[in-house]
Amino acid sequence: MAEADPPVRTVSLGTGVAAVDAAAWDALVGGGNPFIGHDFLALLEESGSVGPGTGWQAAPILVEDDAGALIGAAPAYLKSHSQGEYVFDQGWADAWARAGGDYYPKLQIAAPFTPVPGPRLLAGDDDVAMLLIRGAEAVVRQNGLSSAHATFVAPDQMPLFERAGWLVRRDIQFHFANGGYASFDDFLATLTSAKRKQLRKERARAIEGLRIEELTGAALKAEHWDAMWAFYQDTGARKWGHPYLTRAAFDLLGRRMGDRVILILAYDGGVPVAGAMHFVGADTLYGRYWGCVRDIPYLHFELCYYRAIDIAIARGLDRVEAGAQGGHKLARGYGPVATWSAHFIADPGFRRAVADYLEQERRAEETEMEWLEGHTPFRRAD
Repeated sequence: MAEADPPVRTVSLGTGVAAVDAAAWDALVGGGNPFIGHDFLALLEESGSVGPGTGWQAAPILVEDDAGALIGAAPAYLKSHSQGEYVFDQGWADAWARAGGDYYPKLQIAAPFTPVPGPRLLAGDDDVAMLLIRGAEAVVRQNGLSSAHATFVAPDQMPLFERAGWLVRRDIQFHFANGGYASFDDFLATLTSAKRKQLRKERARAIEGLRIEELTGAALKAEHWDAMWAFYQDTGARKWGHPYLTRAAFDLLGRRMGDRVILILAYDGGVPVAGAMHFVGADTLYGRYWGCVRDIPYLHFELCYYRAIDIAIARGLDRVEAGAQGGHKLARGYGPVATWSAHFIADPGFRRAVADYLEQERRAEETEMEWLEGHTPFRRAD
């Protein structure tokens, strides 16, 4: 019997996620993680947060079958810098420049400005996922780019990148795991006595003289977005030099994703003085943006960490992911969790140098993880 012909599949580079049919894209996403959905990625383009002048040029990798139906996609961007990624490769860029190479532009497979683990290969099977990886490699080779990077990759997709020969990098975040708690006090009961007292003290001190509001969906009004924008700008100016998201992005978030956003605002009288923005996924609460117009002790912890735990418990969510870095989260009940990225380096010599660096980094990271796991605030089992 003659073997069946292999399926005809076409791999191409798109001009943006907004140009892709939303239903077709979201059918590949499957829900759950809001930051790879069509709404979020398209509004970044439409608001000017990515695109001309930003150093992020949307270039999604697309796979279609012989009927023209979308069967695979990867959110990809041509990058002219390394900002807004949270997996730091500026040292690699400097080394390649000293060797006479051009590190930028590079190809980045990611959710822009969003250090949230999730699928980066949107495909129904491993064959299509591998086509996306090979497509990324082809973009690098055909355009003379230095490299391709997939950051904050869901752990179950890392074996595909490893099979393709990409370099693996591991980092650490801090997540809250909901152990089926009935209340915040139920969670506190799992901590040491000293930590319980500390957290109660911090929560009480944080809200002295303040009024706290939690807003979502239709309750979100223009004045709330104005306040959150001001907080975001202040934090962005201090941390990054300029905010990544435009003001228009906040309006689009409210219109398209309001039911998946929770704003927590702190008021002194009638004046908003601080705020935090969280996104709701299928089983996870994602803490994303925070800002405060004056220094109020422990208010950051209250709005970003403790209130997030309250929300996760009340909604029956499995965990809270509170963003990148932040060893101070450990004492607040957020445990260390490995995050993963994959890297394709075109030049063999440069690849060997990066591989050596990553091996040294991995040993240091394993030592750090071991230390962190031994210094959580939870009571030890007898």
